[in-house]
Amino acid sequence: MKALRFSSFGDVGAVLHVEELPTPTLAPDEVLVEVHAASINPSDVKNVQGKMKQTTLPRTPGRDLAGIIVAGDKEMIGEQIWAAGGDIGFTRDGSHAEYIVIPRRGFRPKPKSFSMVEAASVGINYIAAFFGLIEKAKLKGEETVLVTGASGGVGSSVVKIAKSKGARVIAVDLEVLEPEKARQLGIDLALSSQSDDIVTRVKQFTQGEGVDVAFDCVGGPLFEIALNSLGLGGRQVNITSVGDRRVSFDLLDFYHKNLTLFGVDTLALDLIASGDVLEGLRPAFEQGLLTPPGIARTCSLEEAVEAYREVDNGTARGKIVITFRH
Repeated sequence: MKALRFSSFGDVGAVLHVEELPTPTLAPDEVLVEVHAASINPSDVKNVQGKMKQTTLPRTPGRDLAGIIVAGDKEMIGEQIWAAGGDIGFTRDGSHAEYIVIPRRGFRPKPKSFSMVEAASVGINYIAAFFGLIEKAKLKGEETVLVTGASGGVGSSVVKIAKSKGARVIAVDLEVLEPEKARQLGIDLALSSQSDDIVTRVKQFTQGEGVDVAFDCVGGPLFEIALNSLGLGGRQVNITSVGDRRVSFDLLDFYHKNLTLFGVDTLALDLIASGDVLEGLRPAFEQGLLTPPGIARTCSLEEAVEAYREVDNGTARGKIVITFRH
């Protein structure tokens, strides 16, 4: 089988390449999945660059996939599945290959209405969004949510989940979202981190109350701005930090307002827990309440190194999904 591989850490163009490997053998509790589609996440790029400390080498990257079970439990053969997260791509070979081995409890049936490409685009983005917004921040209907990096993979997933729960959404990006895209996402207020006084605009929009939840997909310079946008009893979720990893805030204001800060890292979720999130989201996808992330384009495995470069330099406007012909 063909697989994307790296045997050392470094620039994706220098260390990442396609190799011919034997088709994997199975342990009794595993299945062999014929991969039909697998998306490329920023964390895949960071993995190749050596920024994920748990990775063992040599390794096939890739954290999201959709495919068909072709070996293992006879009752499961032919089942169309999706999977994401856990140790795949780090200490277990990942999805950027024609075949992948997965524990029997580590996958779930993909939404019937989804193509393989759509199913492969959902995983890590929606898992991070759901775990932070619902499991940690306990979003309630009719609350107001501030989302930084709202047009990104996780940010747009947060927006969609929040709207499906009946929340109002304030979206923050470098540039104000185009009115048509904001309308499609159901965004109630679109702001620019470069030109808007975010805290003041938030106070105006909420009649001085502040937001109930801030989901910060940027960190760094926007961390304290998001925190200052919270109202009494507000909750903030952080998943990364662009630029300076150290931040500061007014501790007196923090505890006087009874604020709560959550850190969320999907790497802490194993395949089973990640699969449980996907299964929990599946009915909303099948009912059309949630939609997959925007797909920038698809590519072949041979074109994947260049696609990694696009994800790394931020020129990909949406998800790039590797597709396989079987």
